[in-house]
Amino acid sequence: MNNPAISAVHGSGLSAAPEKGLTAQAAAIPVLISLSFCHLLNDLIQSLIPALYPLFKQEFNLNFAQIGIITLAFQMTASLLQPSIGYYTDKRPQPYSLAIGMCSTLIGLLLLSVAHNYQAILFAAALVGTGSAIFHPEASRVARMASGGRYGTAQALFQVGGNVGQAVGPLLAAFIVLPRGQGAIAWISLAALVAMGFLTRIGMWYSARSRPGHTAAHATTKTHHLSRARILFLVSVLMFLLFSKNVYSASLTSFFTFYLIERFHLPVQAAQIQLFIYMASIAVGTLVGGALTDRIGRRPMIWISILGALPFTLALPYADLFWTGVLTIVIGMLMASAFPAILVFAHELIPGRVGLVSGMFFGFSFGLGGLGAAILGHIADSQGIAFIYQLCSYLPALGLIAWFLPNLSALKSKA
Repeated sequence: MNNPAISAVHGSGLSAAPEKGLTAQAAAIPVLISLSFCHLLNDLIQSLIPALYPLFKQEFNLNFAQIGIITLAFQMTASLLQPSIGYYTDKRPQPYSLAIGMCSTLIGLLLLSVAHNYQAILFAAALVGTGSAIFHPEASRVARMASGGRYGTAQALFQVGGNVGQAVGPLLAAFIVLPRGQGAIAWISLAALVAMGFLTRIGMWYSARSRPGHTAAHATTKTHHLSRARILFLVSVLMFLLFSKNVYSASLTSFFTFYLIERFHLPVQAAQIQLFIYMASIAVGTLVGGALTDRIGRRPMIWISILGALPFTLALPYADLFWTGVLTIVIGMLMASAFPAILVFAHELIPGRVGLVSGMFFGFSFGLGGLGAAILGHIADSQGIAFIYQLCSYLPALGLIAWFLPNLSALKSKA
């Protein structure tokens, strides 16, 4: 395959270690952009599954609980596998596992296009989740390696690709798949093929960086000398913050289109466009949050992003159509800005375990989304779709627990 874009990336330094004359930050730019693009393609495929729920609901006569279980199937595989994959690759780096993971996603996508029953849909969704489980810990490690010390910005740039992909997925579903039917899903598999090409090039760069000398250099970092019990407590706090953020996000990504259709009588395509706007706001919030994380610090950014969303989530269930759109944009931007800060905080809390930490937090994030979608689906069946937004509106108040997070920079300077 002689793709000009891949060749350009290859020529920028992805296939080998950077030359001595280049700075670390300059050499990292092609890697970060390529990772972000691959994250876009990976999450585009993931976001296609929730965007197809109206099609599956009609085609297979599913209820909301069954729809929630589809989300659970592909997010739980990622949740369970990511920490173990990250732990393994911390000790034995696997540069080409990124491309292998994308192959699993490709197979799952093709199976989804020909599935003829609910069980086949669940299996195909689980394969897509497995691909993401392999992709995220290793890609996050490469992003940190390529950061040049600007960890928040690097993680945000990596993450924003995924956010853009999640935003584009519903549009592809609305204008390509839904009008043409389930078989049109197979066309989206081209995205996985392109991603495999880029990830193979990234694997070559990563392989050069994974040599013992490079690994040791990247492992050197200041420590905070916190006790193990204190570290476990702080990790629990960070995961609790993810709980408040991701369960609320699951209510929007899985059920927002149904909410708009039921409450405001929008057609499916118009509801999908509203979902796209919300997902686009997440992409903007992630990028801004990463830059602010490097400027104002991890702890203040977490405070602002999670607790700051509370007034807007409380107002959402009572807003008209126009203000619903405005409020979801604000909520998406604020909540998304938290993730780079939370992930970088966790990396600094447990230095030298980038794969494990990334796997834990991406996996926990996916698992919460899947579990939240399944539970919220049951609530929607019994109480109505509007009730879940009244119930979830209080979740950002859990951001108060960020008070327990210490200033790690101050602790390192004292050490």
